[in-house]
Amino acid sequence: MRYKLTLEYDGTELLGWQRQNDGPSVQEYLETALLCLSGKDRIYTDERGVKHNPYAVFGKEAVTDVFCAGRTDAGVHALGQVAHFDLETVWEGWKLREALNYHLREAEAPVSVISAEPVADNFHARFSACGRHYLYKILNRRAYPVLQKNRVWWVPVPLNVEKMKQGASYLLGHHDFSAFRAAACQAKSPLKTLDRLDILTNGDEIDFIVEARSFLHHQVRNMVGTLKMVGDGHLQPEDVKTILNSRDRTKAGATAPACGLYLTKVIY
Repeated sequence: MRYKLTLEYDGTELLGWQRQNDGPSVQEYLETALLCLSGKDRIYTDERGVKHNPYAVFGKEAVTDVFCAGRTDAGVHALGQVAHFDLETVWEGWKLREALNYHLREAEAPVSVISAEPVADNFHARFSACGRHYLYKILNRRAYPVLQKNRVWWVPVPLNVEKMKQGASYLLGHHDFSAFRAAACQAKSPLKTLDRLDILTNGDEIDFIVEARSFLHHQVRNMVGTLKMVGDGHLQPEDVKTILNSRDRTKAGATAPACGLYLTKVIY
């Protein structure tokens, strides 16, 4: 049976979605939770009261592979990441959610399963998706964030939101986004269609709402990094169009920090 999970996670201490050999990842936690669920591994406390946690053993062979809608980078958060996997055992969705969350809590994992449900055998978390929504948060104030630490990009200099909105308008639609593409991007083509890029304010917080079918590696963070330069006066709004047309990554702004980025929703 194939199952679909909707997940939220705090990416602060994670090396991203993908399993790594030198630190924790979302995939590592989920696959090890499934390993525990299968009875092939258990968290236990020895006679000294020391808890032995298989989640801390990175590179462990998984009982099943877990696939996601989008491989978030180290430090990136999720409110609505989607994943799928196959299990021989048939589970009711709510029971599977509760069982996985039990093992994730035991491991003190910064990952939570919001929902679990059986799906058709041809469902794929990545390839069946027809849209991905991201949120990027900037905290624009002089005071350093405490409660929002590692949850926002702190920018202490004033930003002109109206000018950033003007610059953002040039990015909407179908374009070659090479100027906002990471060097390590594995996408076959730099051509993407940006459906939405709204910039909203909520007190000292500036939110970027970004929607498209798919994105290039670091595309959202590179666009935000460039628009921040428009906001602080280093660039003019029309410069965004020039940068886009140049298809030259060196012309755009620096990559915005991972801590402000959230994968909020995947559309099927």
